[in-house]
Formats: sequence, C-alpha cells, structure tokens
Amino acid sequence: MSPASVERRSVPSRIAFSTLAFPDATLAAAASAGRRWGYSGIELRLIDGELIDPALPAARRAQVRRTLAAGGLPAVAVDSSIRLTGEDPGPDLRRFLQLASDWEAPLVRVFGGDLDPPPARQDRLRAAARVLEEAVPLAARLGVAIGVETHDAFSASSAVGELLALLSADRVPSDLVGAVWDSHHPHRMGETPAEVYANLGPRILLAQVKDARLTEDGDWRLVLLGAGEVPVRDMLGLLAAGGYRTGSRWNGRSAGTPRSRTPRWPSPSTWSC
Repeated sequence: MSPASVERRSVPSRIAFSTLAFPDATLAAAASAGRRWGYSGIELRLIDGELIDPALPAARRAQVRRTLAAGGLPAVAVDSSIRLTGEDPGPDLRRFLQLASDWEAPLVRVFGGDLDPPPARQDRLRAAARVLEEAVPLAARLGVAIGVETHDAFSASSAVGELLALLSADRVPSDLVGAVWDSHHPHRMGETPAEVYANLGPRILLAQVKDARLTEDGDWRLVLLGAGEVPVRDMLGLLAAGGYRTGSRWNGRSAGTPRSRTPRWPSPSTWSC
C-alpha cells in the first residue's frame, strides 16, 4: 500500500482507529474526526473518555449505538480489560459479548493476563482456555468473536498460539476465537513478523498497528508510524499476502502522552506502509 495524499485526506481501506487516541473527547467528536480523516471504522476502547463498563445500563447502551450510527463509522471491536487468567472473567466476558452485539461490533478484545512459571503455567493456560470455550455458545449465538491480544504475559505470539492450541477444534471455530496482533509487543519480545504470522496467521482476527522505538534508558516509546523500529511494513505485507480481510487500526496515543491532553494524531500521510 502506498501512503494516501494529505490533499485527499484518505487512508488505505479497512483502516480503523482506536478511541484511546481521544482520551478527552466525546465519542461523537472522535467519530467525526475519524470520518473526516478517511478512516473506515472505530475501535471502542474509551467512550467519552472512560473505559467501557460492561454493566452499562440499557439507556446508555442505546445512546452509544445512536452515536455510532450518526457518526457513520462501524465499530470494528469493543476492547475490554478482561484478563482470562484473572479472577472469574467469565461473567464480564459474556457482558462484553452482549455489548458488542448491541453495537454491531464483530469482535471483543481480551487480554490473556498473567502466567506463572512452570508447572503452574500450564494450569493457568488451561483455565484461560476453559473461559474461552464456555463463552463460545453465546459468541456464536450473537455472531461476535473473541480476540486474545498479544499483550502482558501473552505479548509473545507464541504464548497466544499456545493458548489457542488448547481449544477444542470441534467446539471452538477459528473464526469465533482467535488472536489480535498488536505490532509492538511481539517485536519487543524479540519476535519477527514472520514468526508471529507463523504462530497466529489463520487465527488473526484483528491487527493493531503502532510504531515504537527503544530509548536509551531501556523503555519503549510509542511514536508516529515510520519514526520507530517496529517492522510494520513487513507485518502488513504478510497479512495482505495471507488474504487478511479484517480491519487494521492505528492506536493513536504515544507513550508518555498525558491523558489530560489531546494526543498528536497523524495525518494520513504518516502511514508509511
């Protein structure tokens, strides 16, 4: 893909943005800006600056749905803070699946959570797999998939792949439970895009694109696309070659950006893929 021109104010097709990029904006304002800049969808991490409460009352849910419809951008995912290895994540996962269905989003993003050293590690993985398997009947009925992000103890795609391999192929269709590939975390864990794709390729439900670079003090700082060292071009090339047809999204918040300020958003020309 080549960068879109600033004059056209368009981006490559099927590119969404996360509301995490607008910590101080209303959902309506974020959707309006994304539409002006040519994005094709919106990933819901914040709503009116707040993390999503899975117990939102019906009236508030309906209000969000109306805002999305008026904004003209479909929701590509609803991002939860659920950790599959945490304390009883099942009820919240079911609530998020219902939220996503109400907002016509095809995916709920979850985190894997923490993992213990062996041999307890395998017990935590099996427990996380059970949470996913128990959620499948509702996910299938609602038509909403579950994506486990490369994050926390599952930052390496090999860990996500290990979890997904524990799921029963008979009971868990690959289009209902899969992976969310965050470009940054596997890279900082030492994995190449080719290794990530080998581990997750057929199960990738959403790709999250961000760039970062390692600072002198050993921390990672998120930067505008093309200004870091994450091999985003290679990632997107593998997805395109493999027939990936779902959405990609740009995270939009740089590391260290205070949530009290509006972060620096890219114009379409900052897409370097």
